[in-house]
Amino acid sequence: MGVAAGAYALGPETGRLLVTTARSGFGAKAGHDLLIEVTRWSGEAVVDPADPAASSVRVEAEAGSFEVREGTGGVKPLTAGDRAEIERTVRDRILRAGRHPLITFRSTRVEGGPGAFRVEGDLTIMDVTRPVTVTGSLAGDRAVASATVVQSEWGITPYSAFFGALRLRDEVGVRAEVVLTARR
Repeated sequence: MGVAAGAYALGPETGRLLVTTARSGFGAKAGHDLLIEVTRWSGEAVVDPADPAASSVRVEAEAGSFEVREGTGGVKPLTAGDRAEIERTVRDRILRAGRHPLITFRSTRVEGGPGAFRVEGDLTIMDVTRPVTVTGSLAGDRAVASATVVQSEWGITPYSAFFGALRLRDEVGVRAEVVLTARR
């Protein structure tokens, strides 16, 4: 059974919005690949299975709500202090959440079907808007979608430490895993 046409609420109560990072550089062994969850976000998916072009997606995420869920690799495991420092760095130095509190995505084109869909849209980070493509699939009422965001295209300098010997790759992954819940 597929999802019915209609408007569906998106947010932490319906699923997860995740960001993944990977490390590079000479000192990469010292760092961690991170799984970060956006904890405050909302949006709406308007789905029309008979006419995908009539479908749309919009999402708003709070730039200050990124929480480290997992760190893999590295010489030693992440501590609670490491997690707090990473979250502070993301919020204050990388995304500058105090000045740019919201990250938004608005679709401009939807194509495909439940088995494989493609959503083109405008992603705004720190007042810079650039196009991004999201791909995904829908199985029953569960949707999984992902995109790659190249930080420098939004004017973001990827994190680095130890005089650049350890740095995050410019590309970060964004993944949404949601259960489509009809708006009330």
